[in-house]
Amino acid sequence: MTLPTVMTGMVLTGHGGLEKLEWRDDLRVPEPAAGEVLIRVSASAVNNTDINTRTGWYSKAVRGDTASGAGGGYGDDVVADGAWSGEALAFPRIQGTDCCGTIVAVGPGVAQTRIGERVLVRALQSIVGPDGDRRVATFGSECDGGFAEYTVAADRDAVTVNSTLSDVELASFPCAFSTAEGMIQRSALGVERVLISGASGGVGSAAIQLAKRRGAHVTAITSADKAADLRALGADQTMMRQDAIPKRQFDVVLDLVGGPRWDDMIDALRDGGRYVTAGAIAGPIVELDLRTLYLRDLTLMGCTYQADSVFTDLIGYIEAGEIRPAVAETYALRDLRAAQEAFVAKSHIGKIGIAVA
Repeated sequence: MTLPTVMTGMVLTGHGGLEKLEWRDDLRVPEPAAGEVLIRVSASAVNNTDINTRTGWYSKAVRGDTASGAGGGYGDDVVADGAWSGEALAFPRIQGTDCCGTIVAVGPGVAQTRIGERVLVRALQSIVGPDGDRRVATFGSECDGGFAEYTVAADRDAVTVNSTLSDVELASFPCAFSTAEGMIQRSALGVERVLISGASGGVGSAAIQLAKRRGAHVTAITSADKAADLRALGADQTMMRQDAIPKRQFDVVLDLVGGPRWDDMIDALRDGGRYVTAGAIAGPIVELDLRTLYLRDLTLMGCTYQADSVFTDLIGYIEAGEIRPAVAETYALRDLRAAQEAFVAKSHIGKIGIAVA
């Protein structure tokens, strides 16, 4: 099979607004290095992390919510530490944390039999540094991702999936569902009462399904127009965003929002409860009374790092039909700006898909 040497894709040229996303038809098709595979990308999806990386929201200079800079960015102060890693991001960068595609070539050390496999790429990749410390590399942030016709990934991070779901449906799983599953596994959620904030988004809606899979009683915080859809996904109860949250009712809180209602989330926990966060779309700066933490025996957990087994577990759930995709809309890759505008509007439930091939 003869592969092209150039490809089309969307590149991020710097931190800022939607104008930083540029369509290119002269991108070099990457070559797989030792231990890597080359993937023809079929589909991707939009995630908070794609937008937050574009705007530079991860910078410590930013103290506000994610929506305030989603259109225009946060200014020049974010250049030095605007990525997940806290380091300067290399531009141009092909984003796209989600990726479903087919392996079309392999690098040295990878079995030729992998060519032709349909794969999902692990979104949050664990790396052990030279000092032995573990860190996380996000596909489409610390390396190029799925917003182009071809991409490369480490052999172990391109996981075969056997499913009748479409490419766009499969591409809705990697980032959101692995984040949710990572939160659930870290908190050891069982047959307990769990409260999920931001429940209509990609991670929140995934958490509903994954928590129900474990037998939990799920209360989802949402808006009135989305409540019925979240109950259809499996939520036992729904609460409106403006409702008073009952105190000391939940064993686990899965919080993706943070911001002004953070205290309410802590108060919602039973004594000995576990608070888990993997997002702060309403704002990252909160206040904690340490007496509440230790006198009530609470556990606070941040979840980014994932053992490799989290993603392979997720693939198993997909293949067994235990979870299902929630794709609200699909855009062509060339229309990524419009897709991100629709994502920021937050009128959808689940994911916004991107058709690449």
